[in-house]
Amino acid sequence: MSTDHPPCPQGTSQLDTICQTLAAQGYAIVPGFLAADTCRELAAECRQSWQQGEFRPAGVGRGEALRVRPEIRSDLIRWLANDDCGLQQGRWLALLEDYRQMLNRQLFLGLVEFEGHCALYPPGSFYQRHLDQFRGVEQRTVTAILYLNEQWQEEDGGQLRIYLDEEQTLTLDVLPEQGTLVTFLSANYWHEVLPARRERLSLTGWFKTRPIGEVFPLA
Repeated sequence: MSTDHPPCPQGTSQLDTICQTLAAQGYAIVPGFLAADTCRELAAECRQSWQQGEFRPAGVGRGEALRVRPEIRSDLIRWLANDDCGLQQGRWLALLEDYRQMLNRQLFLGLVEFEGHCALYPPGSFYQRHLDQFRGVEQRTVTAILYLNEQWQEEDGGQLRIYLDEEQTLTLDVLPEQGTLVTFLSANYWHEVLPARRERLSLTGWFKTRPIGEVFPLA
């Protein structure tokens, strides 16, 4: 991790409890995980990238099968990287590295990296029901979403709807409120983003394992 981005102090002490909750029920929802001022700075960094034309329509699928399918998802994204992000985004990535290491210590998941992006949903945007794991590719193991939206109300829409059972009849709706962290086992939960009636911002990503069959040289 870059030494230019020390971890955020907020949220660090909660990681142990989050790991325990994830192990017990497969998901955790933590309102107020980051302070409001930090979230405002994160949102400002996202909007600055938007104003600079750095967001692109999100696609569906992977590799050669990746396609922009606005009838399925209509958000815009900008990928995050330690060498190309704002100060608070770098601190967020550093905090996620702490989370990755704790997940490995407590849950023995073998997570090796995180990939994520800023996601912007203009009014009217949505993302239909889906799994975060690609078919036949099981690298994405734990999903982590941080919401950056001040004073979000039920009438604003944009809820994250998580399907809690195999029949997909039992659901949990989460408001994308500023500072709320949602994390879950990526292969276990279908979910969708309901249509948003105002601009909706999040930092969304996945902790990944090594590809099956990938061979590394001995040290």
